[in-house]
Amino acid sequence: MMSVPNHQDISRKSFVFLQGPHGPFFYELSKSIAASGAQVTKIGFNEGDRFFWRNRKNFLAFTDPIENWADYIDAYLADGVTDLVIYGDTRPIHKIAIEAAKRQGVRIHCFEEGYLRPYWVTYERGGVNGHSRLMDMSVAQMREALKTMDNDQPEAPARWGDMRQHILLGAIYHWHILFRNGRFANYQTHRDDSVSSEFWLHLKRLLNRPSHAYRRWKATRRIKRGNFVYHLALLQLGHDASIRSHSSFTNMPDFMDICVKAFAGNAPHHHHLVFKSHPLEDDREGLEGVTRHLAEKYKVQGRIHYVRGGKLAELLDYTRSVVTINSTAAQQALWRGLPVKALGTGVFCKPEFTSEQSLEEFMADPQKPDLLAYRDYRQYLLMTSQITGGFYSRKGRARLVRQVVDMVLSDQDPYDRLAQVSAAPMQQLQAVK
Repeated sequence: MMSVPNHQDISRKSFVFLQGPHGPFFYELSKSIAASGAQVTKIGFNEGDRFFWRNRKNFLAFTDPIENWADYIDAYLADGVTDLVIYGDTRPIHKIAIEAAKRQGVRIHCFEEGYLRPYWVTYERGGVNGHSRLMDMSVAQMREALKTMDNDQPEAPARWGDMRQHILLGAIYHWHILFRNGRFANYQTHRDDSVSSEFWLHLKRLLNRPSHAYRRWKATRRIKRGNFVYHLALLQLGHDASIRSHSSFTNMPDFMDICVKAFAGNAPHHHHLVFKSHPLEDDREGLEGVTRHLAEKYKVQGRIHYVRGGKLAELLDYTRSVVTINSTAAQQALWRGLPVKALGTGVFCKPEFTSEQSLEEFMADPQKPDLLAYRDYRQYLLMTSQITGGFYSRKGRARLVRQVVDMVLSDQDPYDRLAQVSAAPMQQLQAVK
């Protein structure tokens, strides 16, 4: 059970929230933290931030030019703040705040989409993804921490229903920035595209869901009934931080080109290659057209396929192997014992279960992972940083807040907590001797 400081210690804590996932999750978490006796403040950068934070009394609007942010957050954290809460750690405003927090000894709480998504979210201290403590941990260290732990794996929820809410909340967020952002005239998005472009992309995605679902069904049925061997390439969002900060890629077409080239020159002639887009793909890179172009470029027409979004499990059930940059969705393939090749940096990129073959060798003869090693790794994550629930649906948020609030209030990092608990039985045994 998570150790939580007593009320007197909690009352000395002062939390400042920066930008969170689209929607009210950060605000709902802040209410539970405030109920414990800790102080809570939100710094907002646009009208979308303000809309989803219902308590105007503890909302601070940062309306200065972004050039003033470093001095502002440095001074603000120095005024008694003990804890910083963020979503992702690579946005420019978050990177600057993290640097200031580390200088001043402020505890950094990082939320991110689940490493074992879609049924879990990630909660870590200090950093996530390529900045996570997991990057420096070996499977052997994880196994040591699990020695005295129960090996039962938490069950995934029977139904996950966040995607529609995710898209809707994103559209609402960008609508407020697009049409009501006069107070935040100096706001600059961390994305390459403009706020208006982001809003229309979200709206377009909502309106096109029925047609996309039909085309996805047709493409998936064609692949499942094709009776051919195929390799599955997982596409990500080209603007996502995991791509920009933790790989050498800046877009999906470049990744796709490398995959098709290696496939065309090395895979057996009866094999096919399937590209599956991210569920939130918004067509800004025209990936379906890219797929057709690459098939013609490398003369593999009829052997290259594109599936827009949808559930990954349907395609994993039939695939020969999986290629990705660093999508955590690849862990669904590892769970099934499928060969996985990652071309970027990710928390799951351990030599025991992600292939160290070249992409050309992998396409010719992919090597399977050490399934026992992966399952121990997965168990370690489930007992530390992976929390059941979601950021976007009401039920998902309620479940998540109930579980994570004590973790946030605790003085112990989830990884250190597990190490301490697993060491306790050994210390007790030595005391008896």
